Amino acid sequence: MLKSVFLPFFTAYFLTLFCLDRNIIYLTTRTATYALTGETPSSSYWETPFAQPYFDNTTKREITATVGQSALLNCRVRNLGDRAVTWLRKRDLHILTVGILTYTNDQRFQSLHTEGSDEWTLRITTPQPRDSGTYECQVSTEPKISQTFRLNVVVSKAKILGNAELFIKSGSDINLTCVALQAPAPPSFIYWYKGGRVINYSQRGGISVLTERQTRTSKLVISRAMPSDSGNYTCSPSASDSASVLVHVINGEHPAAMQHGNSSATSFLLNTYKTLGSNLLLLSSTITTLSLVLPISSFLCLTIIPTIFLAINAFRK
Repeated sequence: MLKSVFLPFFTAYFLTLFCLDRNIIYLTTRTATYALTGETPSSSYWETPFAQPYFDNTTKREITATVGQSALLNCRVRNLGDRAVTWLRKRDLHILTVGILTYTNDQRFQSLHTEGSDEWTLRITTPQPRDSGTYECQVSTEPKISQTFRLNVVVSKAKILGNAELFIKSGSDINLTCVALQAPAPPSFIYWYKGGRVINYSQRGGISVLTERQTRTSKLVISRAMPSDSGNYTCSPSASDSASVLVHVINGEHPAAMQHGNSSATSFLLNTYKTLGSNLLLLSSTITTLSLVLPISSFLCLTIIPTIFLAINAFRK
């Protein structure tokens, strides 16, 4: 009876002492090695090879990357020992890397690891929206343990506030504001171009550029605009699609010379005038024809028809 009760207890007790003893011997040996070589112990110095691997859950697992900029998925594994770290793509269970070796023909995928560190990073160069999805960092234990990462690849693009075509009165200021949309991080730069030439540092004078990286905006101001300032202006943030606006600098008091004028309303009025003018011409032609075949008095022909033509000329002006 006593044998059946105490035997398992003493067995577990001595096995624990044995493991502790092995760990103590291991740590003592490592301490002596560091003392002789003068090396500085790493952060994993007190971790023994007899502990099971586990993931450091402080790493970021929801990653947003921009098309064209490298995406980095950082997997941190403690107590890895002699196990291997594998990166695979969940949607098709395709193995991408094992250790530092790449197992895919797509050379955009690469495993980064520094000897002695706990980090195993999957780098995707020039990511595309099709690369969005779930990726898995897997450790070759029995049973295997894994940690998933979600990658979202977005297309960052610029937008110039206002209409796509602007009419500016000569002598007024040109004010253009550009915003970088869907950018996961502030752009490192935002350049302005007129045609194919950078105008941020133009020698014209009267040009100022104010860029606020945190708000992802850039404002271009051209003072005392001249007809020579007319042209296509482009805003181009780093790692983003560019945006353009066509600027016309004109003389006179044309209503369209006001910046941010409603071009759609102007088009609507012009179309209305054209339609009304066409109808008046048709009416005039009809009355003239009727005057030839019907007994319409000469008084009506002499009063109505001139009135119609005067109205047509007024709309044309």
